[in-house]
Parts: sequence; structure tokens; C-alpha cells
Amino acid sequence: MEFIPYSHQSINESDVKAVIRVLKSDWLTQGPCVNDFEKCLCDYTGAKYAVAVSSGTAALHLSVLAAGIGSGDEVIVSPLTFLASANCVMYAGAKPVFVDVRSETANIDPVQIEKNITKNTKAIIAVDYAGHACDWTKISKIAKSKGLIVIDDACHALGASYKSTKIGCGRYADMTVFSFHPVKHITTGEGGAILTNNKQLYQKLMMLRTHGVTKDEELMVNKGNGAWHYEMHQLGFNYRLADIQCALGTSQLKKLDKFVARRREIAGIYNSEFGNNPYFDLPLEKDGVISSYHLYPIRLKDKLKAKRDDIFSKLRDSGLGVQVHYMPVYMHPYYQNNGYSKIKCPKALDFFLREISLPMFPALTSSQIKQVVKTVRDTFEVLDGK
Repeated sequence: MEFIPYSHQSINESDVKAVIRVLKSDWLTQGPCVNDFEKCLCDYTGAKYAVAVSSGTAALHLSVLAAGIGSGDEVIVSPLTFLASANCVMYAGAKPVFVDVRSETANIDPVQIEKNITKNTKAIIAVDYAGHACDWTKISKIAKSKGLIVIDDACHALGASYKSTKIGCGRYADMTVFSFHPVKHITTGEGGAILTNNKQLYQKLMMLRTHGVTKDEELMVNKGNGAWHYEMHQLGFNYRLADIQCALGTSQLKKLDKFVARRREIAGIYNSEFGNNPYFDLPLEKDGVISSYHLYPIRLKDKLKAKRDDIFSKLRDSGLGVQVHYMPVYMHPYYQNNGYSKIKCPKALDFFLREISLPMFPALTSSQIKQVVKTVRDTFEVLDGK
């Protein structure tokens, strides 16, 4: 029995050759491939500036720091996401404020955002869950009216679009964060990036990425020194991405549209095969959104909600590497032990208790897709008969 994971990288010979060229060059890190990759990200999304970093988590961390968020500040975040979306706020000594999601998309609810803004609110971090863009028109309007920074956690959404603009273009968010982990749309092994149209934020991010150091004479306090001179202006980090990784990223980015098209094709097959089934609801794509389908999350109907864990185990035992995305962040022991034990986001909790992510990645073959469809049907039919 073949085991099919929920996601997997797609690497071919052109990617291998791109990495080998760097290995044979004079640069392994901090070389020309970093700039090339950043330029390609800008060209693809329409953003003015890109800063490649060591992971999506690093990108979130630096975004929060560049926004000037610190002790006493509050940042509104979604509970239905990977831990890093909220952890980055804690890293800065600020407080994540979890607000509920919309049931149909699992994206943060703008109504709940507005209800939870206080005098201490400094920013909003909204997650484009599963590759489906948030309601950015409403979120942007709220943020502008309250003077808040907006960070788009688009780690699920590279290649997605909202109202005819690419996610990452900077029209709605001050900063957009991507991840290039192997389960994402393109990979650099580990890696991430922050995109922005704000030059000041860009300059801060560039320094924070490299120990808080600048070599740009325009930004220096002591000007006119030799080419050796550099200055540390902030307490930064070593969050750089190597040339080896950026070469892979640039090669992968050339195939992104094909990857997304294939994901959407697979989603179309699932939609057709599972449409109107009595067991679970399918992902929704709202008007004005083109999802990049990082995930294909199904939601169990009421009669099967209590059997989610049993269904999950049966699917795993039958060769499908399904996953659950996600347990609400505030439910993790760290958050429960640090002031979040009374937090309730009922729609996020309900989504979590119903959700199972089916295999979704470009390299899925026709026979594997048939195996997914048959296994899912057989499993639900058997369990529903109990």
C-alpha cells in the first residue's frame, strides 16, 4: 500500500542544476543569488521590496520588530494557524489577542477584529488560511481608520490572488510574509521572505536580518570611512538565507504558476468527486479570490463530527497522510499556562474539531488522486454505517 503524504516538495533536474551552479561558484551565502531571488519575488508579486530570510517564522519575527511592536502592545491574531503567527508577538514582549474566524473560510473575521481593538492595539496579523485570501478590503479599512500596522501571514498563499492583485503586492498590507518550507508552494529547504512597499520598513528589515548592521552609507552615523566600515544600529539577528537556498528558490519560482495551476486542478477533481456528499463540506472559494490551495481542508458534518479522530486514524491506516490544521493556538499548554486559559473562539474551535486536510501537492499523480478519492469514500461509507 502506497502512503500518500498531505504535502510534498516538487524538485526536478533544473532545481538540482541551479544548486550545483552555486556550489561550484565563489559564493555559498550572501552572494548574488539572494538579490536575484528577492527581485524575482518582487517581479512576481508586484511588491517594491523583498527581504529573504531563514524561515517563515523569522519573517514573522522581523515583521513584528520592524513594526516597532514591544512590551505593552497588543496584536490581533487568528487562533487558527501555525504557532509562529502568534509566537512572533510573544518574542517581541507584546500580547497576542486571539479573535474568531469565519466558519466558511477559517480566515479571521473583520467584525471580530473591530470588536477587539483597544488603545493598546498596534497591529493586525491576518492569515490567508489554506491559500484563500482574507477579506483584505475590510481589514485594510479597519486598520487605516485606527492607525494600525497590517501584516499578512501569507505563508499558505504564495501564488494566490485577491481582487485581481497578487497576494504580496502590498496594496492591503504593510508587510507580507511567505514561507518556503517543503510543504509550501515553492521551497528553499527552509526559508521565508517579507515583502513591503515601505522603504523605511525595508531598511529596518534588512538590518534586523543581519545582526542590526548596515553597510549603507546613507544610513550611517559616521560617514566617510573606508569600504570596511559597517555600523550596528539595532539589536538584530542572523536570519540570512544562503545563496544555495536562494538559487533553489529562484528556480522553483519559475514553476510557481504551474504548481498553483496543478493544485487548483486537483482541487477541481476533489470538488467534482466529493460534491454533495453527505459526510463533509468542501473548501469554499469566495468571489474575488483565487486560492492557491496550500491545503484542501474538509469539514465533517454534524453527524460525524464526534468521529473525527476515528476517521483521521482510519484514513492514515489506509495510506493517506492526512493532517489537521490546526488546533487553536491558545489551546496549547504554553498559552494555557500564560494567561489564555479563558479564551474562547467558538468558530475556530468548531472548525478544528471538524477539519481534516486531504493530500494536496502538484506531484500527485492521477493514480494517487484516484487512491485518495476511493479511500476517502470507502472510509466514510464504512464509518457512517456504524
